[in-house]
Amino acid sequence: MVFAHDTEEALASAAALVNTAVEPDSLTTVEQLDAFYVGEGWKGPHTGDAAELADVRALRPTLRRLWLSEGEQQVECINSLLREAQALPQVVRHDEFDWHLHATTPEQPLATRMSVEAAMAMVDVVRMDETERLKICDADGCNHIYADLSRNRSRRYCSVSCSNRIAAAAYRTRRGGLDDDEAPEQSTDEEQ
Repeated sequence: MVFAHDTEEALASAAALVNTAVEPDSLTTVEQLDAFYVGEGWKGPHTGDAAELADVRALRPTLRRLWLSEGEQQVECINSLLREAQALPQVVRHDEFDWHLHATTPEQPLATRMSVEAAMAMVDVVRMDETERLKICDADGCNHIYADLSRNRSRRYCSVSCSNRIAAAAYRTRRGGLDDDEAPEQSTDEEQ
């Protein structure tokens, strides 16, 4: 494990949220927000209304800037998110998780909790000098972001789907341009 469990989860969730904005946008309805909320394991209040959807959608460009910025600019973005939310770090234990850090109360609006969780995870990334783990997928035509949590920092693609697509294209090239349905599915855990 590179980071604490809660940091890894927050990084994955922040990347997933940012990636919903990549065309086609997959966070345009309250129902899609509901599915995201459940799928990412968020707890606490979730109003499921248009205002909450707008707030969460408005957070995506900020989190993408946070992910792709460097140095002082990245730190200022982190600090800005924490200031805006009036973050108040506290040690908590809930569900199946042992003691860990939260910087908002569970009663805060969903977009606030999302922004602060992402900012707190980025604090760990910056403090541990691991910003090179924040990446953009190497697959042609994919702009998804992800956190490379592999032991040797060798992950190149955001998902198994992109890894398989690139492997199949390379195979077709080696084999002289076979049709898609003739190329075998390939995937390696290290490449995802």
